[in-house]
Order: sequence, then structure tokens, then C-alpha cells
Amino acid sequence: MSSAPADLFTSSPFGSKITADEIVETLEFFDDWEDRYRYVIDLGKQLVPLPEQSRTPDRLIVGCQSQVWVDHYHDAEASQEFFLLDSDAHIVRGLAAIVLAAMNGRSSAEIADFDVDAYFAKLDLISHLSPTRGNGLRAMVQRVKSLATA
Repeated sequence: MSSAPADLFTSSPFGSKITADEIVETLEFFDDWEDRYRYVIDLGKQLVPLPEQSRTPDRLIVGCQSQVWVDHYHDAEASQEFFLLDSDAHIVRGLAAIVLAAMNGRSSAEIADFDVDAYFAKLDLISHLSPTRGNGLRAMVQRVKSLATA
């Protein structure tokens, strides 16, 4: 169970105001990866910060190069899953925002069925990350999916 209030989760712009499709479209406008990286880092600046009391070992995502924490809230009435992701690294915060844009506010079935590989292919993302960042991104997605379907 989350230690953060529900409105903290639902106030995130990712999944509602900032969608996966919008991120794909925006990234297509940039000609080089330096500009794309800046955009990804800017996305991370819009994350709702994870409260300190939620930065516990059980919320730490194993497999990430940087420290990444996740917290989860299930809105039973609306059948929606909400997440907070946070990291100590700017680029990872941006990658977390990309994950949240695709999965936040969706049902557990939608999250389970989401084709993350196709999403990352549209973003042309994985080939521009170090292998450890790519593995960390996949670990983030796996943890979000496992929390949503638990």
C-alpha cells in the first residue's frame, strides 16, 4: 500500500496531459539526439516528486544503474492504476516520465497488454541508451507492470 496520498498520484500530468503519443510526436521533430536528450530531461523535471517516506528499500527498482523508486496507487472505483517514479539521475527521471506517459491512469489489463517494445521502437530510444540504462528502463517497465497486475 502506498504511503503517499492518492491525490499526489492523480495530479501527475503523465498519462493524462502528457501522453505517449504526444511524446512520440514531439521526439520526431528533433533532428539530433542531443536535442532529444534535452527534451527527455525536461520531461523528468515535470515528474511529481516521490515523498521521502516513500523512498524505502521495498520501492527501489532492482536492475537500474541509478537509484529508482516506484510507488503505486490503485483507484478501485475507476479501475485505474497510478504510479510515481523518481530517480537520483536527471536522464532516468526523463525515462521514468516516458514510462508514466504510457501507463499512468490505465487499467491493469491495458498496462499488461501494452506493447512497450513497439513504443520504444517508435521513440527510437533503446539504441541511443547505454546497455545498463536500457536494462534499467526495462526493469522500470517490468516493475510497473507487476504492480499493476498484482
